[in-house]
Amino acid sequence: MNSDIIEGKWKQLSGAAQEQWGKLTNDDLDQIDGKADQLVGKLQERYGKSREEAEREVNAWLDRHAA
Repeated sequence: MNSDIIEGKWKQLSGAAQEQWGKLTNDDLDQIDGKADQLVGKLQERYGKSREEAEREVNAWLDRHAA
């Protein structure tokens, strides 16, 4: 998905992201600000996931929510 689209829809998507990944704080979501690579990094930090695992989760989540 185009990163511009993610950033443009982030206000809508941030609530769904917090539902999906409950350990993300409002501050985390503000820092991410629609940047997929930032979301991947926060998932690694909060959940101890590998980069590859976090990227797969984010891509699958985006396919479901940002279409």
